[in-house]
Amino acid sequence: MRPLQFGVTLHDHNLTQDGYVLFGSTGGKECFLMGERGDIIHQWRLPGKSNCYSQLQENGNILVTLIEGPKIKGLAAGAGRIMELDPSSNIVWDYSDHMQHHDFCQAPNGNVVYLAWELTPTKEAKRIKGGMPDSDHPDGGVYEDVLREVNRKGEVVWEWRLKDHFPYDKYPLRPTSKRHEYAHANTCHVQRDGNILVSFRQLDLMILINRQTNQIDWEMSDRSWGGQHDCQQLENGNIIVFANGSEQYTPEHSRILEIDRDSKEVVWQYTGQPKITFFSPRISGLCRLANGNTFIVEGNHGRLFEVTKSGDICWEYISPFFNDIPVHGTVNWVFRARKYSKGNTKLNNLLANLGV
Repeated sequence: MRPLQFGVTLHDHNLTQDGYVLFGSTGGKECFLMGERGDIIHQWRLPGKSNCYSQLQENGNILVTLIEGPKIKGLAAGAGRIMELDPSSNIVWDYSDHMQHHDFCQAPNGNVVYLAWELTPTKEAKRIKGGMPDSDHPDGGVYEDVLREVNRKGEVVWEWRLKDHFPYDKYPLRPTSKRHEYAHANTCHVQRDGNILVSFRQLDLMILINRQTNQIDWEMSDRSWGGQHDCQQLENGNIIVFANGSEQYTPEHSRILEIDRDSKEVVWQYTGQPKITFFSPRISGLCRLANGNTFIVEGNHGRLFEVTKSGDICWEYISPFFNDIPVHGTVNWVFRARKYSKGNTKLNNLLANLGV
């Protein structure tokens, strides 16, 4: 469905959380800081195309990933370059790993944790269960996920390889999945204690990796999530996640789920009314705001919106920024975005640097 309106289409001042949105369009060369009226407060010029998204740092600079190096055929959201930019778009820190993909996150110690691929030869990859027969990657095996932590000097100081720690027998690939990749990690969210929450789209699985022991401290899988994205742990200890709801036997629709980590029960959720009015089969994200509202990115439609605890939409924006994406055409996708509530330290430092 092509939107009829762009920009801010709804804004209830009394219910919306005061703050600013940091976002960019998939395949674009800009990153924007936007006010609630849709006004662009600031714009960063990127030295290349962004394939994912940007994050504010404590000093008010942004971390962003750019597409660099050869792309691996058939694998989505490859980037390859992580950099820190100041408000004037100057490069403060720059790091390249052509296997880097999807997500990255600054750790409490200032290092950066990111997702990467590594190729497992076909013979060794037989431990991976399920998937379509004879569908390994043409490169000669199966690409698996790795988490790496890199310091400011560009040194890899920690690495967590799926092949060393993962319970493969518990999580086979879906019968309809090609065996070119296992298991399509799309999120690595570093907690305050340094542990890392990871989402695997192909397995409808979230795990919590203990940074000190390298063990999996917590895991949960649910086929109805339909290839979830952007899982995060909230201040109350619950997990919030964008459940895309793709490839279901029932009518497809997306949900935002807040899950009690101990009981694994859903304690809050948001769905469209009717359900089909909220559905992004790929990409997308969310974040919980200071007033309890939830900021949502319906990525495949370039739609950013905010809902209250009762599920009422109080703010909505449709991105007018389109780019050409191979295979898919000209789209206004937003892979992920963040809204920073008024009073947030990172936001305050950026605004101070901008003189706003």
